Amino acid sequence: MADFRLKIVSPDGVFFDGEAHQLSLRSIDGDVAVLAGHIPYLTAVGIGECRVYLGEGEPKRAACCGGLLNVTKEGAFLAPTTFEWAEDIDIERARAAKQKALVRIENPTSDAAKKLAQIKLQRAELRISVAEKVGK
Repeated sequence: MADFRLKIVSPDGVFFDGEAHQLSLRSIDGDVAVLAGHIPYLTAVGIGECRVYLGEGEPKRAACCGGLLNVTKEGAFLAPTTFEWAEDIDIERARAAKQKALVRIENPTSDAAKKLAQIKLQRAELRISVAEKVGK
């Protein structure tokens, strides 16, 4: 399988800059997989698991939320709002954030607060799911 250039940069820094076989993630329109030779493509990133395939075997997994994915003939550039490799996720912190979000959803101070709590719940559940897949 051919490789392509992949760069992942969030406001927190550079997470990956190298060659990959495949990038799979959730866009706002559904799941997307990028391979070498992909057509030029630009999309907003949703909230979901990101998988970077570097070779044979299991991919590197991450929690990825928001941002943009730009695919050109030179490669793919992922600029997520937040990005966290599975091995870096503090699963206990994610579980605490989930419980806090559930409480805020049940007792919202406003519609905006409830919507924010729902987004935080979705992010916490994603972080937990990604971390559990790598056995954290």
